[in-house]
Amino acid sequence: MEAGIVGLPNVGKSTLFNALTSSKQAQSANYPFCTIEPNEGVVSVPDERLQRITRFIPPQKVVPAAIKLVDIAGIVKGASEGQGLGNKFLSHIREVDAILQVVRCFEDPDVIHVAGKVNPVSDIETIELELMLADLQGMENALPKAERSAKSGDKEALHRASVMRRCLEHLNAGQPLRKLTWDPVDAKAVKSFGLMTAKPILYVANVDETDLEGKGPLVQEVREFAAKTGAEVVPVCAKLEAEIAELDEADRNDMLSSVGLAEPALAVLARAAYRVLGLQSFFTAGEKEVRAWTVPAGATAPQAAGVIHTDFEKGFIRAEIYTLPDLEQFKSEKEIRSAGRLRVEGKAYVMQDGDICHFLVNT
Repeated sequence: MEAGIVGLPNVGKSTLFNALTSSKQAQSANYPFCTIEPNEGVVSVPDERLQRITRFIPPQKVVPAAIKLVDIAGIVKGASEGQGLGNKFLSHIREVDAILQVVRCFEDPDVIHVAGKVNPVSDIETIELELMLADLQGMENALPKAERSAKSGDKEALHRASVMRRCLEHLNAGQPLRKLTWDPVDAKAVKSFGLMTAKPILYVANVDETDLEGKGPLVQEVREFAAKTGAEVVPVCAKLEAEIAELDEADRNDMLSSVGLAEPALAVLARAAYRVLGLQSFFTAGEKEVRAWTVPAGATAPQAAGVIHTDFEKGFIRAEIYTLPDLEQFKSEKEIRSAGRLRVEGKAYVMQDGDICHFLVNT
């Protein structure tokens, strides 16, 4: 699962990406399109539950969950018509599973804004419009072929054409497709179309060091806009986070304390991105490692076992599961078992976020 970082040029996308991935690349120049090809990086998802587990099951190592991020070049007005190499950049967005849109919420005369002024909602609407126009163009081009196939009476072709028409109707009304509610079958078809406005979105408000909590008027405008679609907003000072990411742990903690942060804002962002991607974690715990594994929400126990090893899904027999509160109450797996709190679950079990598991498989 991948999340793409998008935004207008010079909003801090690459600074944020470098901080998130600790890539320590040279800072981008202060002009549009300094990112041409997308950069990719893997980001750990901080999870305090891992440390709580290790209090009772000390391991040799701790492995957090991770997500893949893609830093996509700045989108400008007219991108859907090829402005600013727009078609190439838009194709990168089609390939990701969710969008993290960085929105500039700070004033700085030394950092050029492509529109000449800082207006975060206008920035959001500019990119939303370009994505909608590109989706609209894609559906208008694809629908005639789908309708020709549907004339054969093939049920799948009929269904695809029907979903395309619904998408077109919504786009023509000026609405992004993420506002629509789809049943699972329709949602699968929509995903296969690669439509950008159907992807879940998280707004990242890039603030300055005087507004780390995002209480200023510019961030409030973004929150009000996001609330209309149920989207989440995370305030981050990309410049500060990039500085923090360069420090060793002791100095990092001192700097966080000096600015009144309990943890880097990037930790909050990574967890929010994880949620936007529709992911959740389950844990395995033993002497060798305590590890968080990633599955989509709604995954079954065999599918979760398959994340550890593909053969485990095929050979799944059952899962033994307990919770972190169980571990904190009974102090060990042995006592959890003795208390009858260790659950045995079969193939139909739907994994819950935070399950601690042992899988029994036939290999």
